[in-house]
Amino acid sequence: MIWVVDASVAARWVLEDEAHPNADAVLERLVSSPGSFAVPELFAFEVFSVLARMHPEPLDAFTKGILPLLEGGILRYPMTRELAGAARKFLHLGLTGYDSSYAALATLVKGTWLTFDSKAHRRLARTNLSWDLSNGVPEGF
Repeated sequence: MIWVVDASVAARWVLEDEAHPNADAVLERLVSSPGSFAVPELFAFEVFSVLARMHPEPLDAFTKGILPLLEGGILRYPMTRELAGAARKFLHLGLTGYDSSYAALATLVKGTWLTFDSKAHRRLARTNLSWDLSNGVPEGF
């Protein structure tokens, strides 16, 4: 199984006020098995943007807390024609372009998108492509 990690998960790894045990569980697994995880390339930009708004030292937090993970073996998937094409159907379900990219990547890698975005998860309820970490980690994770 490939797990697609949302920026909402990564933000909880470095923002003390946002810490969550389910995000910590994802981080622990990512560190031990980075090849089981993927992110669309926009992930890095989204996380940096969140840190720029919410962290007193965003560059330091990104450099120390996120870059080592991105450089440690996780699949970083670029925006390609294939990914954009796969994202199109999720736009019709009401997802943003960003969220559609995560869902599309989950489709392409035959994985599951891990997120704290309950609204996006509900829009995908019939697809079984996402998991809302607010409700725990997936069975067998």
